[in-house]
Amino acid sequence: MAKNLIIVESPAKSKTIKKFLGKNYEVVASNGHVRDMPKSQMGVDFENDFEPKYITIRGKGEILAGLRKEVKKADKIYLATDPDREGEAISWHLMKALKLEGKKVYRISFNEITKSAVKASLKNARDIDMDLVDAQQARRVLDRIVGYKISPVLWAKVKRGLSAGRVQSVALRIIADREDEIAAFIPEEYWSLDANFKVKGEKKPLTAKFYGTKDEKITIHNEEELHKILADLEEAEYEVVDVKRGERSKKAPLPFTTSTLQQEASKALNFATSKTMRIAQQLYEGVDIKGSGTVGLITYLRTDSTRISEEADANARAYVGKAYGEEYVAETTSEQKQKNDGKNIQDAHEAIRPTSLTFSPVVLKESLSRDQLRLYQLIYNRFLASQMTSAVYETTSVKIDAGKHRFTVAASKLAFDGFMSVYIQEDDKEETNTLTKGLDERSKLKLLEFEEKQHFTQPAPHYTEASLVRALEELGIGRPSTYAPTITTILARRYVVKENKNLYVTELGEVVNNIMKEAFPSIVDVNFTANMEILLDSVEEGKANWKTIISNFYPDLDEAVKIAEKELAEVEIKDEVSDQVCGLCGRQMVIKYGPHGKFLAC
Repeated sequence: MAKNLIIVESPAKSKTIKKFLGKNYEVVASNGHVRDMPKSQMGVDFENDFEPKYITIRGKGEILAGLRKEVKKADKIYLATDPDREGEAISWHLMKALKLEGKKVYRISFNEITKSAVKASLKNARDIDMDLVDAQQARRVLDRIVGYKISPVLWAKVKRGLSAGRVQSVALRIIADREDEIAAFIPEEYWSLDANFKVKGEKKPLTAKFYGTKDEKITIHNEEELHKILADLEEAEYEVVDVKRGERSKKAPLPFTTSTLQQEASKALNFATSKTMRIAQQLYEGVDIKGSGTVGLITYLRTDSTRISEEADANARAYVGKAYGEEYVAETTSEQKQKNDGKNIQDAHEAIRPTSLTFSPVVLKESLSRDQLRLYQLIYNRFLASQMTSAVYETTSVKIDAGKHRFTVAASKLAFDGFMSVYIQEDDKEETNTLTKGLDERSKLKLLEFEEKQHFTQPAPHYTEASLVRALEELGIGRPSTYAPTITTILARRYVVKENKNLYVTELGEVVNNIMKEAFPSIVDVNFTANMEILLDSVEEGKANWKTIISNFYPDLDEAVKIAEKELAEVEIKDEVSDQVCGLCGRQMVIKYGPHGKFLAC
């Protein structure tokens, strides 16, 4: 009987796939990458057109030996690594490491680990896409050159153990620039003035906000201006001059991309980006479900597309119609809603969605851990909501005149919940305040009291992991797979610390950022980095040669490193002194940071 071998990255994935296929399929895991550039040296041959040098990753020899045995027994070999650049590169490295040239080798990829998706991928087996592999190699080589060329400069000028990187250094700069903006901010005073009115037949007073005059909006800058307005209002009569009733609709959100999932999980569940990705990976690869075995619960988690397949769209609309009623089913398909504005879409992926709506969070309650369930519920509800109708609010706006001055009231009330019956975003948990129906034009109102408050303008907020991901995405820096590792790196290097969700630059981070801005301005230039991402994407599309991109980039970097080595001044960063005394020499011990966090040293 013909023996088919499928190689995937993770044991969890192999367990899930094994379930779908017959006895003549063997599914084994490579446990991620098997080859990489050496850690101890640059690993790029500058004399030979930037050819990367690859070696077997330490500890992977045994896994490769096991894979070679399986390969010998197989007639056909299917490389089923993840459906993106990284996955394509792992397949290519497996091909080289297992010497598969000349054998019947096929690349298969699927966006979700379900029986139908895996079987369809076997029917659509293809060759390895070298444009995708080259796009990954280009990024790897570029990151290696930047890291291995600039980091030694930081070691020499500041201290050992520091690092620079193509994306991490820009992320650090973005946070540092915000810190500078906050430090330089000068608050400005302003006042608010509210009026509480008695409305005929109503127990609750009506609160209106000071707007200005009938002709223009006015900001009250200080107490003096406030008293002037209050003096004007002493004898005034208050009359309703305009009541407008209308409707506004709130559109259903699009299903999650990597970036929006990380942002919403941070806001709603307080998850760090790395935790969100770790749990999403488990849900994608497969979880043991009582009565169903191992099931892949969500589609691929690294994507910047909001597209969903026609089948998923049809299933969702049928489900919503049945569970909530036809009036809740969105009119347009998500295909029509999708607007990618010509932006790069990682390998024409779908959005992140549940693989089957029959696995509702309630059904899975017993099978998932608490965190898995919370993240799955977020993805499930967001996807359902994306296929539902808009929410509709009834709005009322009222204008109240007092002499030459004007007060306004705006209120809204949810009239039809639409998608909000399933999903409310953290930012949308708005209060609905309703207005009495008894108000109409020419109503006279009785003033009960004024409420005046002094305020000061606030600077832009500190970045959080969620808002940093959003900024990186908006600026075109990094790609779905890089947001979480970038944040993890700058936190691990102690360039940035996290307190109550906010990210703050440390003294070390400031020093590194200043050196980067002085010596390597293009590396930390937001536009330069975004343009480099676009160039690297063009390799993936087969429009550019990756070695040409690197040969154009390298000479300037090399020159900047030589100048920095000569001209940059050394910076000393003193260790933080603790209150512990050394038992050997009696001096205060200092706090140092290693790969595993803080430790005390003499």
